[in-house]
Amino acid sequence: MMDRLLALVIKEFLAILRDAKSRMVLVGPPLIQLIVFGYAASFDLTRVPFAVYDQDQSVLSRDLVAEFAGSPNFQQVAVLHDPARIRPLIESRAVGMVLDIDPRYSRDLLLGQSAPVQVIVDGRNSNTALLILGYASDIVAAASQDWAATHGGAAPPAQLVPRALYNPTLDSHWFIIPGIVALLTQVVTLLVVGLSVAREREAGTFDQTLVTPLRPIDIVLGKSLPGLIIGLGEGTVIILATHFWFGVPLLGSLALLYTGLFLFIAAVTGIGLMISSLAATQQQALLGAFLFMVPSIILSGFATPIANMPALVQDLTLINPMRYALVVIRACFLEQPSLATLLPQFAAMSGLALVSLIAAGWLFRTRSV
Repeated sequence: MMDRLLALVIKEFLAILRDAKSRMVLVGPPLIQLIVFGYAASFDLTRVPFAVYDQDQSVLSRDLVAEFAGSPNFQQVAVLHDPARIRPLIESRAVGMVLDIDPRYSRDLLLGQSAPVQVIVDGRNSNTALLILGYASDIVAAASQDWAATHGGAAPPAQLVPRALYNPTLDSHWFIIPGIVALLTQVVTLLVVGLSVAREREAGTFDQTLVTPLRPIDIVLGKSLPGLIIGLGEGTVIILATHFWFGVPLLGSLALLYTGLFLFIAAVTGIGLMISSLAATQQQALLGAFLFMVPSIILSGFATPIANMPALVQDLTLINPMRYALVVIRACFLEQPSLATLLPQFAAMSGLALVSLIAAGWLFRTRSV
């Protein structure tokens, strides 16, 4: 049995490596996507263009404007002298924020009163608007504390001292890029495995495989192992790039990381074989793979928290292996998780892998009858 299985695995590798399209899927797109996602995907905002409408025109108001202009989160691009220009600038997206300083700003500060400062933001993208408001609030709060400390004003009754565990600088790349390990590994594995049977059906060689002494379980294993090996290789390349190129710390155990990666790839391989066994052509296999990939990414917690989804949608995420892989990979990068912590994720991925591989074997058997 081992000789026949090894021969089938070698045949699968040769078929993949001889096909120019398969070689391109393995090498080009993953690296390009990693670079694009690594540099472009971010929840942070830097150099937000803003305009200033300073009605006070005092030294104190200019000091506040300087605080905004000196922040890495903002870039001053215009000075306004007419409030009628505020709406056109925001409508045209020339600025993301307008800092409107009240004419009583310096007078109220010197009298020890609350000095009004208005921040007008583009609310069409609510997430971006909330981030801009958060950055602006931090700058105004810091300026208020400095004023109180230097001029003997009343200090705030409570002072917030933030401390972020696992990501001290709150760099969103530390959250996004480890997730790309799971995303790209799934894409490559699903495409390679999903095209395997469909490619043979188009070439007319799959029927020859069915009449050999190989059992359906042998065919499933023979087509699964190349996908597992290729997936682990791709995952390793992306992990190395994540740590050494993008500088994301790898604090957890490599054994736990690769255990989770192996179980995740096994589950994705089973799903890819199911798609491949149902597809008659490579075009159908590609369509089936993308029909699975898009919902699996959306329902994985890659970009939006699962806890914010409706209850029914949260239940659907339980059958998505990428949901569990993201927890394992992000924990191994940013934390030092124990086996007991990750055991529920391992158990879920093991169950999904077992079910998908058994279902793939059953489909092979029924389609060959």
